[in-house]
Amino acid sequence: MVTLSAPNAQDRVALAEIELCAELMIAAADAREDRLSPDRIDEVLNVGAEAAEPAPTIPRQARHRG
Repeated sequence: MVTLSAPNAQDRVALAEIELCAELMIAAADAREDRLSPDRIDEVLNVGAEAAEPAPTIPRQARHRG
């Protein structure tokens, strides 16, 4: 039997990255030019825009001290 659990932090980060890549691919497919300009990429990724919710962060593992 397989038990499904709630996604962990790494799953949420991976899903967010996949969503951003998909947004870039859609924008690139719709673009008239060969490449997306840096400004267009920033626009697609909402860089500099005030986000409604904070972006997910990658959890850090504690460093092992010897």
